Amino acid sequence: MTESRHEVAVLVPCYNEARAIAKVVADFRAALPDATIYVYDNNSTDGTVEAAQQAGLPFNPDFNGAVQLGCGVFQVTQKNGRRWSAASAYLHPVAARENLTIVTKAQATRVLIENCRAVGVEYARGRRRHTPRAAQEVVLAAGAINSPQLLLLSGIGPAEELRARGVSAVHDLPGVGKNLQDHLNVSIVQRAKRGSTLDGKNRGLAPIGVAVEFLLYGTGPGTSNVAEAGAFAISELGAANPDIQYHFIPAQVVNHARTLMDGDGVTLHACCLRPQSRGEIRLASADPLASPVMDPNYLAADYDLKILIAGLRQGRDILAAQAFKSWLGEERLPGPAVQSNAELEDFIRATAETEYDPVGTCKMGSDPMAVVDEKLRVHGIEPLRVIDASIMPAIVSGNTNAPVIMIAEKGAEMMLAAAG
Repeated sequence: MTESRHEVAVLVPCYNEARAIAKVVADFRAALPDATIYVYDNNSTDGTVEAAQQAGLPFNPDFNGAVQLGCGVFQVTQKNGRRWSAASAYLHPVAARENLTIVTKAQATRVLIENCRAVGVEYARGRRRHTPRAAQEVVLAAGAINSPQLLLLSGIGPAEELRARGVSAVHDLPGVGKNLQDHLNVSIVQRAKRGSTLDGKNRGLAPIGVAVEFLLYGTGPGTSNVAEAGAFAISELGAANPDIQYHFIPAQVVNHARTLMDGDGVTLHACCLRPQSRGEIRLASADPLASPVMDPNYLAADYDLKILIAGLRQGRDILAAQAFKSWLGEERLPGPAVQSNAELEDFIRATAETEYDPVGTCKMGSDPMAVVDEKLRVHGIEPLRVIDASIMPAIVSGNTNAPVIMIAEKGAEMMLAAAG
């Protein structure tokens, strides 16, 4: 992950600090503060794991253990049936500290730079602009979209592009906003027996019962992360490690769940784990309140398309397994008529969706396109760090939640060391 030959072992303690324990507890890991075990299993979860094994995947009790390949149940960060976010685990318990001020309903607009040094930030709250000054360091943790946007708005980035948007270039750093990577997935949707999935939980009076159980007891389908079971698989392209991730959803999820479908059904997401396509984040204008231009450049690399086609074919094998025979019906998407590679390609280009894992736009390294060094300090601007998913040189081959928490743990450790 880093170009300075840091050993993976250096990151293990930080990962252990942040690790959520679910279903299986390994002796070499600790838990995310106060996180609890997996709370809810839909009836289809065990059947999904059985079907994936029948399709040739080994059972894996712990995707975050020594081996990633296989099928099983995803680990989650939950407490009392609710998502236990980084804010819940780390920020809220210390919110009353005298040396911590939390400002909400505000938007950071730029980093204050004086003589090539970061001295504070500017943020907008309502109609007012505020400019708090930093006593030691300025840290950006706005994510792979907004961290590069803030650097660009502050005049840190490709100088010619900045000037073209009316921003004075303070420091020419060409890699800011480049190297955008994201996980892209495509879905198979199949009919299921009525009442056998979560589809029925959002119709009629059923949502009231779900809400009551959740609010009173913290149990039931309201606690489900929806994508309960899944798998990591190796495609026919011959990768040494898994290059496809599957999320099984006991509901019909189309167009990010914005399109409602009749009846009951299931969805199997196939995700390209190591995409070769690279996009970018650019400024639309010098207005800090305007959204940036987000160009993921999906499927620019032919490899990504081949992986998704392979994912659809293997996903169909999983859904056709004996464990599903008694309760799954016909395929709705892509549909039985979509069989050739060309037809599958058309389907992918029309329906593929983001997995919401953008990374890489302030990448770590020492090459000309690197934005931060191995201590997450912005090249050429002191004392300014970026600590979020944007610093990943390459996207991780799995979900990004735990790795980003690990990055934050390591970043905090380095900041404390620098402060003495």
